[in-house]
Amino acid sequence: MKLRSSGREAEKIEPQMAPMIDVVFQLLIFFMLTLNIVEPEGDFNVNMPITDSTEASDEPVLKTDIKVRLVANEDGSLNTIRVGQLNLGNGPNVFAGLNHEILKIIGRPGSPITKDMEVELESDYNLHYEYTLKAVSACTGRLDPSGKHIIRYIEKIKFAPPVGGPNAGS
Repeated sequence: MKLRSSGREAEKIEPQMAPMIDVVFQLLIFFMLTLNIVEPEGDFNVNMPITDSTEASDEPVLKTDIKVRLVANEDGSLNTIRVGQLNLGNGPNVFAGLNHEILKIIGRPGSPITKDMEVELESDYNLHYEYTLKAVSACTGRLDPSGKHIIRYIEKIKFAPPVGGPNAGS
C-alpha cells in the first residue's frame, strides 16, 4: 500500500502534554486515596540488653516487690511487723530490724535494681499513724554513720488498703 505524499514534507505532530499530565495526576490521586496504611505486625519495639551469655552477671536477678505488714493491738499500738513470711515482732529495735531486713533483700543500696523495686505497706485499720511513718522511714533508707547523709534503699512506697476497720464486718 502506498502512502500519498503531497509534495510537501510530512507535518511533524507534537503530542499534547496537558492531557498526559492530567492522566498522571488522576492516577497519582487514585493510588493515594486507595492506599491502605497498616502497622507492621509483631513490632513491639523491645530493646534487649546486649550481653555475653557465657559471662556470669554480677547484678542480682530482679526481685519482686517487698510486702511489709504492720499488725496492731486493740489499742492501736504496734503488735508485730512482718516482712513477707518473716515475723520481726515488736519492741524498741523493731524498726532497725525492718531496716536491716530491707537491706538484706535489696543487697546493695543505690543499685539500679532498687529504682524499680517497691515496698507495699499493709497495716491494720486502727494502727497509730506514727508506726506507719516509722515503717516508711525504715524502708526508704538510713543515715550514714556520720549522720549527715541519707543512704537510700527504696524510693517507691505504696499503701495497701487497711485491714479491718468499720466496714470489715459487712
